[in-house]
Parts: sequence; C-alpha cells; structure tokens
Amino acid sequence: MSRTTKIALLDYGMGNLHSVSKALSLVGSEVAITNDPKVVAAADKIVFPGVGAMRDCMMGMHDAGIDDVVRAAIFNKPVMAICVGMQALFERSAENGGTQCLAILDGSVEAFDPTWIDEQGATIKVPHMGWNTISDMDLVHPLWTGIEDKAHFYFVHSYYCAPTDHSQVAAICDYGQPFCASIIKDNLFATQFHPEKSHTAGLQLLKNFVEWEV
Repeated sequence: MSRTTKIALLDYGMGNLHSVSKALSLVGSEVAITNDPKVVAAADKIVFPGVGAMRDCMMGMHDAGIDDVVRAAIFNKPVMAICVGMQALFERSAENGGTQCLAILDGSVEAFDPTWIDEQGATIKVPHMGWNTISDMDLVHPLWTGIEDKAHFYFVHSYYCAPTDHSQVAAICDYGQPFCASIIKDNLFATQFHPEKSHTAGLQLLKNFVEWEV
C-alpha cells in the first residue's frame, strides 16, 4: 500500500487556504496548513497559494518567514505555486507602483493593458476573471496527464507573468494577447489559474502534482 503524500500548504495570511486544502484532500493527500519551518521540512511537497495585492502578500510572507521557507524548499522538494504565489516567484511586479518579489525566477509581473482586443473585437476587461482555455502544454509531461489541449481553467488576476526564459513556459492563455499561464522548472510547478476552482481539470492537475515524482 502506497504512503499518503504529505503536503505543506503555506499560510501567510493571503492564500485561498480552505478551498485549496479541500481540493488537495479530495485527490488523496494529507494537508497541513502551516508556516512552521519544521512542518514544511517534514512534508513531501509544498503548495504556495496567494490572493490579493502583491505588496501585502510580500509583507505577509516576510512576517511569517514564508519567503525563506520557499527559497529553501525550492531546491529540495516539489513545489506548486498558485496565482499570486506564482507571481511572487519573479523578480518584481508592477503592482502597487512596483514591488520586489522573491527573485527565484527571472522576469517580471506586468499589468494587463486594457486597450488589448479580445477575440470578439472588444477591449479586454481587467481583471481577467472567469473561465479561459490553456494551450501549448507538453502533454507528455506527467503534470499534464489527463489534461487536454484547450482545457478550461478558472482565472482571477489583473497582472501576468513575463518570464525571461521562455523555455520555462508550460502553458499559455490568450486574453487580448497570449500570456504565460504556467511554469515548470525542475521541481517547481506554477499556475496563474486556480486549479482548486477549476472542477474536473483542476482536480486532475492537483492529483498529477500529488503523484509527481521529480
């Protein structure tokens, strides 16, 4: 009988913790909501969520010591970052007049341009909120097992990630212009969309992360 995967769900006061925890439990993992470095160190994998303004998120991470926890974990176990958690991995964000981030990944976080034109010929609405499709995934990668090209996921964001290394982009989404919807780098997996709010496809993706062997 296989051992249950232990997930440390990082708590720094800014994550959508209840719904993420419930979704991870549904796909068979044991979840600890925590900012305790000892609990994080004992976990098999880490999930790094985030909602809200970047400056508040970075302050919350620093106050809870989560910034150091993420930097340490990124080198020794699988990590999944969601939404603002993904954005926080980059060097800086344009949000709040400019905010320094964790600089784990090279690149920046930029604001959607409300003059961009969508597929219907109208200017986009900001924030980007609701269901949209992702594409250009490497469907042989174990994280995309059971996920079809053009699968629908749920987005809520006004800023998007612009990585320097485009080889790290694991999926794109189109909202006026194509933008990075997911990153995979070694043992790090990040999504701009919310898998915990994305029903069947989202649960499949979380299941793939829980089962991912790096």
